[in-house]
Amino acid sequence: MSKIKSMTLKNNPRIKKIRQILKAKYPDVKTQLHHRNAFQLLMATILSAQCTDRQVNAVTPKLFAQLKTPEDFANAPIKRIEDLIHSTGFYHNKAKNLQNCARSLIELYNGKVPDTLDELVKLPGVGRKTANVVLGAVFQIPGVVVDTHVARISQRLGLTAAKNPEKIEIDLMNVIPENEWNDFSLWLIYFGRSLCNARKPGCPVCFLNHLCEYPDKTKSSE
Repeated sequence: MSKIKSMTLKNNPRIKKIRQILKAKYPDVKTQLHHRNAFQLLMATILSAQCTDRQVNAVTPKLFAQLKTPEDFANAPIKRIEDLIHSTGFYHNKAKNLQNCARSLIELYNGKVPDTLDELVKLPGVGRKTANVVLGAVFQIPGVVVDTHVARISQRLGLTAAKNPEKIEIDLMNVIPENEWNDFSLWLIYFGRSLCNARKPGCPVCFLNHLCEYPDKTKSSE
């Protein structure tokens, strides 16, 4: 997409109004995953796959009390990690990802969480979504986080027709100003949790109804 066309889309009146309303509705947004440092957020975000942030937050206090560093995760018996994260679901794969990520973090980056997308996605269990969460929340580096809420709502709002998360990410980067990338992702996540849910969105009472292109919005709450 040309730079001129991208700038035009970012000034689109409908999209601009959506951004303004979401910003007013959710003025103070941040990741809901509890963490004290970049490493904890990286581990917590890996755990959050197919799991709610609330459930991850219920698990991580005990997890991080027992396993504090990349070295702790790298050297712990896999069964111990599995037991600590069991309630987050898919714990066999998640335990492997946590341990392998910690080992790679030590081998590649001396145990320090890197601050670039290219470096982060080299770690096991870390895709663009996880990387952008860490980059935005810890390093304040602009990025679009495409989770299930962001994918679903950006499609309903007509901001993308893509199904692939990376393509959705690119589409949103082309219509949202860079200084709002991090917040816009969080606005949609907050919005998805509170109103625009997957099965029964609250379209009749939605503050974006008049700007939304979702074709089923008139019957979605019946």
